[in-house]
Amino acid sequence: MDTYKSIGGSGTEVDAAVAVVDERGIIVSWNSAAERLLGHAAEEVMGRPAADLLAADLPAPARQCLAEQRAWNGPLQLRHRDGSRVDVELLAQPSRDGDGSLRWLLVTLTAPPAGQDVSLTDRAFTQSAFALAINATDLRCLRVNERMCQMCGVTEDALRGRRVTEVLPGPQWEALELYMRYVLQTGEPVHRETYRRVPTETRERAWSVSISPLKDETGRTLALWIGVLDITEQYWARQRLTLLNEAGARIGTTLDVTRTAEELVNTFVPRLADFALVDLLGAMLSGDEPILGPLTGTIALRRVAHQSVHEGVPEAVVAPEEIDFHPADSPMARCLATGTPLLTTIDDPAFMPSLSFNPARAASARTHGIHSVLAVPIRARGVVLGVAVLARGRRPDRFQQDDVLLAEELTARAAVCLDNARRYTRERATALALQRSLLPQRLPEQSAVEVATHYLPASSQAGVGGDWFDVIPLSGARVALVVGDVVGHGLHASATMGRLRTAVRTLADVDLPPDELLTRLDDIVGRLGAEAEADGDDDAGVDIGATCLYAVYDPVSRRCTLARAGHPLPVLVTPEGDVDFLDLPAGPPLGLGGLPFECAEIDLPEGSTLALYTDGLVESRHHDIDVGLERLRRALAHPGPSLEATCDSVLQAVLPDRPLDDVALLVARTRALDSERVATWGVPADPARVADARKQATKQLTDWGLDDSAFVTELIVSELVTNAIRHAEGPIQLRLIRDRTLICEVSDGSATAPHLRQARAFDEGGRGLLLVAQLTQRWGTRQTPHGKTIWAEVAPALG
Repeated sequence: MDTYKSIGGSGTEVDAAVAVVDERGIIVSWNSAAERLLGHAAEEVMGRPAADLLAADLPAPARQCLAEQRAWNGPLQLRHRDGSRVDVELLAQPSRDGDGSLRWLLVTLTAPPAGQDVSLTDRAFTQSAFALAINATDLRCLRVNERMCQMCGVTEDALRGRRVTEVLPGPQWEALELYMRYVLQTGEPVHRETYRRVPTETRERAWSVSISPLKDETGRTLALWIGVLDITEQYWARQRLTLLNEAGARIGTTLDVTRTAEELVNTFVPRLADFALVDLLGAMLSGDEPILGPLTGTIALRRVAHQSVHEGVPEAVVAPEEIDFHPADSPMARCLATGTPLLTTIDDPAFMPSLSFNPARAASARTHGIHSVLAVPIRARGVVLGVAVLARGRRPDRFQQDDVLLAEELTARAAVCLDNARRYTRERATALALQRSLLPQRLPEQSAVEVATHYLPASSQAGVGGDWFDVIPLSGARVALVVGDVVGHGLHASATMGRLRTAVRTLADVDLPPDELLTRLDDIVGRLGAEAEADGDDDAGVDIGATCLYAVYDPVSRRCTLARAGHPLPVLVTPEGDVDFLDLPAGPPLGLGGLPFECAEIDLPEGSTLALYTDGLVESRHHDIDVGLERLRRALAHPGPSLEATCDSVLQAVLPDRPLDDVALLVARTRALDSERVATWGVPADPARVADARKQATKQLTDWGLDDSAFVTELIVSELVTNAIRHAEGPIQLRLIRDRTLICEVSDGSATAPHLRQARAFDEGGRGLLLVAQLTQRWGTRQTPHGKTIWAEVAPALG
């Protein structure tokens, strides 16, 4: 508080007594004038309650002002160290420290010590740190001190005897007179904060204004006392703390690099800058590791975000996502090379030349009056990620050192968020690449159904999931349609999805019925969970689970067999346009173990459409699942011109803009193989009838125009029918199917599957299946409800 010292005419220190009291009422500052006033040294009173110095209770108006944290002035009795009473005229002015805590500045404006020269009152008035004025009840100025004149930009002579609005026109001065009239009418002091520039300065200042009545012994108001205190530092400290607090909530709300950069520039503008941009290294957007060490030479940066107080950001000469090149002597390159902020102003001779490497940028700076530029490196974990640039043009005040520190703090917070977003981008790209590599790259050729599929990853916040689909050709021209969903998100879910998809394809090759396939798959999921738990995998363990829908369609019988494990019901669209959810038995999710699965069979007319999907398509936190199912039903009721178009329309109609879960959608339209492409014969269990079977097969091939395949087909029919007669039970059936390949099937009543073996030199048999394997593209066996079927695909069906 030594700033209040002044020297009297005799050389004695006679400044106003000043003390500072914190919000608890404890004295925290005490100047020498206060010591002379009450006889207490600073060390005797600091840390003590200010109330200990009162010789009488506080007046009621003073107590009210203290409670309401507003300024007060008036007479007060204090107690001297020797026990005597000291009458003073006290001003109590509230203010806030940089940390936001309340402080009370106590100043005496009279010459209280008995016997001292009365001119001390004048000295206290003229030399006070406050800008002071006394106005008559008609609002005309009676007296002002030099600080008030400096603040107003006028002389005392210009103000004395006149109302302030007669000298200083403007809304702020009119408001001041309104407050003065209010104090005259109510007799109560008023405290306000105002923000304006001193005429000789460009930076806006904050002022604490108090207007109090000066009363006589009867309480009659004689004049008005106006005190103004410069609280700019406290004000800007509060503003910086507020901005930092807001930035903590505004920056880094997502794991998206672009969105985080936009949040940073939106924080800069308009609170700290008129124009701001964020340029990042290319590695930031791809998720790659940035370059270690300082960046030198010409630097290529990609514009990620910019913002301006002007609509349309006219200051920008580079559009978002475009690359900008910065020569080594540009402010941005110098900032990145040193790793420290760089502040340049129009007073710097190199200011405009540093921008001239890009004529458009220099022209933009001149057009918009850019006079101050601050470049701040974006660094996280010791690595440079890019640069944030702030500029001022519309506001006249230039960047100060406090602005540099604030910009650094905001950028440092954003840098960590940007680097986290970069790392997430890399991990997400890896997971997506893994997942897409595990999904079918292209659908296999088959004649049973026409298929369209769509896979849509979740939004970046949710992470990659474990949804999958598959189309698996089966024997007998049949096809398996699969859709599944692994619980959870991330690399573990994607890896688990890949293992389950492989398991499903393996089990499908064995030609298991849907219910039995899901039972085997349930065992596999249980083993995966047990293995993960035994390995101590925190990301897996007992949480491994999945849902799955498995359907097998036979284009010959036009029958579809389906089973589900905790999966949403498929949708059937008939050729007539009716849309229904198929009523399938509700099997448990995979991984629970020990619970049965059931099949359902349904005959499908040719041209029927099946829609299989994962729950991410219909579930949402914003509505019930029934709402999503109804949207799906309505979307499928209006199919597009193609299945691909239907998938697009379904996703557009059902999904939100940023889905929180992965979506897999498979839409299949059934086809049929008519009787002209299928031939079936019953074969008596008599070796002599093998020749008849060969003749029937050869004749059918001739009718189909496949004479080139007759020789191989005769051999296969002969071997398979002979094996069925010798080693199996009746009834025996031979079936030929003309599809993309010629399919030969022999069914019997035995469940025993044949095995391919190597016959020895003198064995009379054992070479039949080896011959079949050599002559066909592929062959195999599948179990049926009444036995088994051995099948072979012998050659492309030409002709």
